[in-house]
Amino acid sequence: MSTRIQRRPLVDTNGDWPQAMHPVLRRVYAARGISSFQQIEHRLAAMASPAALGGIDAACILLASAIREGRRIVIVGDYDADGATGTAVAVRGLRLLGALRVGYRVPNRQLHGYGLTTALVATLIDPAPELIVTVDNGVASIAGVAAARARGIDVLVTDHHLPGSELPAANAIVNPNLDGDAFPSKALAGVGVMFCILVALRAHLREGGWFAADGRVEPDLGDLLDLVALGTVADLVPLDFNNRVLVEAGLKRIRAQRACAGILALVRVSGRDPSKLVPSDLGFAVAPRINAAGRLEDMALGIECLLTDDPAHARDLADRLSAINAERRELQASMIEQAEAAVSRWIVTHDRQPLPFGLTLFEEEWHPGVVGLVASRLKDRLHRPVIACAPAGDGSAEVRASARSIRGIHVRDMLAEVDARKPGLILRFGGHAMAAGLTLDQASIGEFAAEFDAVVGERAAADLFEPILMTDGELEGADFSLDLARELRFAGPWGQGFAEPVFENSFELESWRLVGSKHWKLKLRFGEQASAVDAMLFNAEPGATPPAAFRAAYQLDVNEWNGCESLQLILRHVAPA
Repeated sequence: MSTRIQRRPLVDTNGDWPQAMHPVLRRVYAARGISSFQQIEHRLAAMASPAALGGIDAACILLASAIREGRRIVIVGDYDADGATGTAVAVRGLRLLGALRVGYRVPNRQLHGYGLTTALVATLIDPAPELIVTVDNGVASIAGVAAARARGIDVLVTDHHLPGSELPAANAIVNPNLDGDAFPSKALAGVGVMFCILVALRAHLREGGWFAADGRVEPDLGDLLDLVALGTVADLVPLDFNNRVLVEAGLKRIRAQRACAGILALVRVSGRDPSKLVPSDLGFAVAPRINAAGRLEDMALGIECLLTDDPAHARDLADRLSAINAERRELQASMIEQAEAAVSRWIVTHDRQPLPFGLTLFEEEWHPGVVGLVASRLKDRLHRPVIACAPAGDGSAEVRASARSIRGIHVRDMLAEVDARKPGLILRFGGHAMAAGLTLDQASIGEFAAEFDAVVGERAAADLFEPILMTDGELEGADFSLDLARELRFAGPWGQGFAEPVFENSFELESWRLVGSKHWKLKLRFGEQASAVDAMLFNAEPGATPPAAFRAAYQLDVNEWNGCESLQLILRHVAPA
C-alpha cells in the first residue's frame, strides 16, 4: 500500500515569537495552529480550572467526608498505563491530603473483566470499602456500581471514556466527556481527570479549614505530575494545550530527577537518560513496561513500582517489569506473524479482492492481554480499523477484543452503530475514537465481523483508507544542523494530535550498510552541501536496497554515541526520485 506525502498547509508565521526562535520552528508551530508564543508557554498556572468539571463539587464533598471520617477508600483502576498511573496518583494524592485508609484493586483481566464489574465488587470484602473510587473506568459499569451501592458502598466514578446511553447510579461522576460538561479539554486521560479532582479537593479542604486544623501541611500536588505525564502520553490522548501543560510539567520533574522512584527506575532500566527525556521515551520505553504487567500478569506489580519510595525496591520491580515486557514482545511477535499470515490467506482465498474496510481477526491461541498490540500493528500496516480477538480465558465461550482505528474513523461510534443494528451481538463495549474494547460470544465472531465491515464501509469516506504522511515541507541546506535538531527535540511536548516535525527533501545516496538484519545506516548528500549527512531507516523491507537518488520524509534527530552528539536523519518514508 503506497503512502501519499502531503505537506501541512503553509500559514502566516508573523506571530509574536521570540527573536531567538529558529524560523523553521516558527513554521512548525504555525502549521499546528499555534499563532502566538502564549500558546506554547506551558505554565502550570495556565491549566484549565478543575472547577469547570461537571460533578466536581459532589466528588469533593464525598472525598472530603471520607477523609474527615477516616473511611476506608478503595481505588479501582484499569490494567493499562493510564489506569496504573491514575491509581498511583489517586492513592498518593489522597494520602497527601490526609486520607488514612486508602488501598487499591485492579481487576484481573481473565477473572473479572474490565472495570468495576459485579465479579470484582464481590471480592471487595474483609474488610469491605466504604467508598470506591474508579479511575480510568466506571462510566460503563452499570451493574458493578449497582452491586456496590446495594451493599451500602458509596461510589465515585472518575473516567474519560465516552458514555453510553445509560450512566451508572454512582454517588458522583466526573468525566469531561459527559454530555453538557463544561470542561474545555475533552482530551484528558484518566490520570488527568484524577489529578484535577485532587486539585479541586485540596481547595475544598482548604476552604473547610482542614489544613488549618491541627497544623496540617498543605501538600504540593505538583509532586504527582510525573505520573500524570506518563499516563497521558501512554494513553495516546491528543496533546491539546491543557495536556501539553500537564505533560511538560511532568517532564520537567523527571528531567530534574525529582520524579518518583519507580519512574526513575523504569527510565534507567530502559536505557534512557532522565535528564534528556522526551514524550516518545515515555511512550515507547517506559509505558510498555508498565503495560506488560497488566497484559500478562498482575498490574499491581506496575502500580507498586509507581507507589514505592524506596529506590532499591523500585529498581527490583522495574527489572521484573522489563523481564515481563521481554516476554510480551516475544508473544506479540508470534501473534503478529499469525495475524499477517491470516491476512495473506484472506487475500488468496478471496481472489485478491480488497480487504474489508473494518477487519476482524481471531485465533484460538491468542492471549487477550496482547490483542490490542496486534490490532495496533495491523491497522498501521493495512491502514484501516482492525479488531483482534482472543478467548477470554475464563472457561466461558466469550472472547475479549481490542479495536484500533485510523484518522477520521471513530471506532467507538462504529461499534455503537453495530450495537444499534444488531442488539445483543456485542455483549459489552467502550472506548474512544482511536481505541476501544469489546466482548463477544465466540460463536458470533463471523456475524460481528461482517456487520463491523459493513458499518465502516458505509460510514467512512473512501479517501480515509489511503495512508497520508504529513510533512512540514523542505529544509534548506543551512537547516541541517545539530542546533536545530536539539531545538526541535525539546520544543513540544510532541505526541498524539501535536505531531513531531517531519520534513521532506530529495537526496543522493553516498553510501549505506545494513545494521542488524533490517535497518539501513546511510550517508546522504543534499544539494550543494559539502559534507554528507548521516541517516537511519528502521525496519526496511527484507531484501530491499536504497535507490541512488530518492525523495524522503524524515525527522531531524540528535544521535548520541560515546558521549558525543551528532546530527542524524530518521527516515520515515523513501520513494525513488
